Amino acid sequence: MTTAHRTPNWLIKVYGSEHGIPHFHIHCPSGRASVAIANGAVLAGSVPKRVLNEAWTWAEEHAEELLAEWHRLNPNL
Repeated sequence: MTTAHRTPNWLIKVYGSEHGIPHFHIHCPSGRASVAIANGAVLAGSVPKRVLNEAWTWAEEHAEELLAEWHRLNPNL
């Protein structure tokens, strides 16, 4: 597991031993969500819209890094 980005209100993590399409996880006090790296689609869970928008803005700018980390942690997928 890698914490890719942290703010005072939310953080983005990438996990190993995952399944499905490349994605990251948003964690905040009021929820958790899995989000596709390619297009920002919420795959599971929920977080407040403000958190989702802020996290996706960061993730869009760092998509290549997130994807590389996802593949590093999940080499067989």
